[in-house]
Amino acid sequence: MGALRTPRETWIDAGLSALASGGVDAVRVETLAKALGVTKGGFYGYFADRDALLTAMLDTWEREAVDNVLDEVARSDGSVLDKARLAGHLTFSGDRLLPIDLAIRDWARRDAAVAERLRRVDNRRMDLLRDAIGTICSDPDEVEARSLLAFCAAIGSHFLAADHPGRTREEVIARAGDLILNRPAGA
Repeated sequence: MGALRTPRETWIDAGLSALASGGVDAVRVETLAKALGVTKGGFYGYFADRDALLTAMLDTWEREAVDNVLDEVARSDGSVLDKARLAGHLTFSGDRLLPIDLAIRDWARRDAAVAERLRRVDNRRMDLLRDAIGTICSDPDEVEARSLLAFCAAIGSHFLAADHPGRTREEVIARAGDLILNRPAGA
């Protein structure tokens, strides 16, 4: 009986974990093999080289961060605004997608192809926000501005180290969302 191969998805998941914890430079075939407790020989049965793994990682991230999120949002109940909030929560609140997303943003600063991929993903996310905010606002300039503010709050809150005296970060983000959506406090 032949040796069992480490599945392709396992290599991709290990690569995404390494990316999330150490950036793109941490994604090394030998390091991944060691972390998986296997030899690197099985890697080459699935990938021609490290670049092929990196591309597969980006494909997986895009599928999970956009396609799967949008599928789940489409299956959910609630208003368009509720669905946009759910998409943000699924993308920017979890232990899996958020660290990968932030690492890809960092990587995109130094790699034009990754920056283009990130632009495509962010454009799809902005389209969801525009559609949602367009249900409460008819001015296209205001829709664009509110969508940008919502997206910047979702991403930027993870980089902000400031305290919010007497409030939690979650309370402040929720209130910012209310302001963007023109809702009274606590509505």
